[in-house]
Amino acid sequence: QVQLVESGGGSVQAGGSLRLSCAVSGRTFSTSAMGWFRQGPGKEREFVAASSRSGGSTSYADSVKGRFTISRDNAKNTVYLQMNSLKPEDTAVYYCAARSLGSAFFQSVWEYNYWGQGTQVTVSS
Repeated sequence: QVQLVESGGGSVQAGGSLRLSCAVSGRTFSTSAMGWFRQGPGKEREFVAASSRSGGSTSYADSVKGRFTISRDNAKNTVYLQMNSLKPEDTAVYYCAARSLGSAFFQSVWEYNYWGQGTQVTVSS
């Protein structure tokens, strides 16, 4: 049973920072490509950031490029999303996702096998 557990969400004022964590258990983390997605109120789930299984390749949505950083610690089976310069439009439930095959990064919801339960991020103006 693969489990992904996010943490680190919360409420912050615009311009602030948060770091999300996603701990993965039940499979070999180092062989999994990882991604972060978000879903705002009344919106579809959208891509935020992705990392290849080695962490050597990453990708970001244009809306977060330069503000968010995805990283991973394969020794701790954990992927992180550092979010700086937060804006009210970043308010959403953030989900981490894992994909069991492939050496690249992946940007589509349908490309991921496993999902966490989500963590709420609220940014006030």
